Amino acid sequence: MKLFNRFVYNSLRFKLVTGLMLIMLPMVSFLIYNNFYSMDVVRNQVAQSNSNMLNLYMGLIDTTLVDIDNYLLKFAAEETGLYILDRPPEVDVDLYNLERIWLFTELRDNATYYKALDFFFVYSPLNKDLVFAPKSTGSAYSDNDSIKDSITHFLQDEQTMKNYQYDRWSVLHVNEQAYLLHTIKAGNLYIGAGVNADDVMGPLDLLDLGTEGRSLLVEGSHTPLQDEAFFKENEIDLTYTPHSYRLTGVDDKYLVIGEKSGKGDFGLVAVVPDQNILEKLPYLQRIILLLATGSVLILLVAVYFLRKVVLLPINRIVVAMRKIKEGYLEARIPDKPASNEFELMNGTFNSMISDIQQLKIDVYEEQLINQKAELKQLQLQINPHFFLNSLNVVYYLAQEKRYELIQELSFSLIRYFRFMFRSHTDYVLLQDELSHTESYLKIQKFRFPDSLTYAVSVQDELLDCYIPPLMIQSFTENTIKHAINTDEATHIDIAIWRIDMLPEGRLHIQIRDTGHGFSEEVLQQLQQEINLTNEVGEHIGIWNVRRRLRLLYGDKASIAFSNDNGAVVDMIMPLSKEMR
Repeated sequence: MKLFNRFVYNSLRFKLVTGLMLIMLPMVSFLIYNNFYSMDVVRNQVAQSNSNMLNLYMGLIDTTLVDIDNYLLKFAAEETGLYILDRPPEVDVDLYNLERIWLFTELRDNATYYKALDFFFVYSPLNKDLVFAPKSTGSAYSDNDSIKDSITHFLQDEQTMKNYQYDRWSVLHVNEQAYLLHTIKAGNLYIGAGVNADDVMGPLDLLDLGTEGRSLLVEGSHTPLQDEAFFKENEIDLTYTPHSYRLTGVDDKYLVIGEKSGKGDFGLVAVVPDQNILEKLPYLQRIILLLATGSVLILLVAVYFLRKVVLLPINRIVVAMRKIKEGYLEARIPDKPASNEFELMNGTFNSMISDIQQLKIDVYEEQLINQKAELKQLQLQINPHFFLNSLNVVYYLAQEKRYELIQELSFSLIRYFRFMFRSHTDYVLLQDELSHTESYLKIQKFRFPDSLTYAVSVQDELLDCYIPPLMIQSFTENTIKHAINTDEATHIDIAIWRIDMLPEGRLHIQIRDTGHGFSEEVLQQLQQEINLTNEVGEHIGIWNVRRRLRLLYGDKASIAFSNDNGAVVDMIMPLSKEMR
């Protein structure tokens, strides 16, 4: 992973693109930052301006509500006939009705002095009687039944009146209309006033909030009292913090500023479309935004141009060189339009690789010739190894006049040397190799009649496979040389089977004996593939077999040495039924 990262960071592509980025990005970042900073400054100015305006209007609304509160307190304190409504009408029906008419007239006449007021009312819980006095020019004058029902229901709700704050204005919803309502208690009577929320908002129409801007009253829970559908559709959150602003709505398209009333659980909110605010930016700021956007586009175009003119031609060369490094000498740089310098480089590179490929073919062919010559020499080194011992056995049998054994031994020798004389080929049939090995073992049994036994097991279907000559005989010879002694019998077991784990199949040849096995030093050297051949030629057979396997099969063949109640040799090689 570290090597990969180093390769990426050290590449020409990375350095060129990074250098271009280091030049362009600070400038683009500064322009973008400056633009956003300017936008934030304009938003703050607009928010501060609207916040001051809202604060002024909220002060006017609170002043109006204070005037109405003062009148309600004065009316409750000075109106001496109020107690009549707090007793059953049956006490004096005429007096009760007369007082009721008087209170209605008094409240209606005084309502005209308060511009924002919509109605006064007096409610007797004992008699469940509501005296409702609407302002003659107010919205409650023509259709007041629903207002009366809402006020009566509100005042009869014991739980609501238990927690009611008599010193503050609250919101009363009547159908789809909202009213600001204030109620005080005089004895057991409720005296109150109502203000239409829409009428209060009249002066705010002078604010320039754009076509989609809104100014409105909200409850303490920031629920709008007007145009609720608009705020739901645009997902506008009317939560506000006094003397501050927040962006909200879909894609933060709206600026929300608000001020809380000091007289009730409601507030005044202005919602300004962000687009209207940004239209007030100086043209220079718009130019900066265009420059920043243009710089990004220039950077992208420059990267594209750099990639097409420089990086892609270099990448073609790198890809071809990587393939060449992996041994694929047929790779060439594609002939595509490029700058003159790259066309010259590509042509020179392709020509050079063609020359190298031809040179490598010539060298490889020469190596093959040398390998075949070396293989022939290795086979010739094995042939005379057995000759003197064989003649010595014949001599002793002749002295003892054991002619039948001499005939049997001579026949085995004839078969043995016939095989050796034609073993200068690279491959022989497995059945011929096994026949030759048995001839060799029979001859050795003449030397060690009571000290040597052997067994061969192989599937018939494998007998027509081809293997290098003297693969098996060399190790049986090594066993007889190092393991046979006259004190105890030695058994040699030769087993051959097929391995089907790989798609093309493998031939497994195992040769094991019951001798003392390899010494620890020799076994360690064999496993490390150290050449054990010395000046007198010991272990030359093992070295020959390993060398021939490598020459003929490369990494497709292997040989392993181990001890398991004697020496064990395992050879694995490709299974082939055709002469190579």
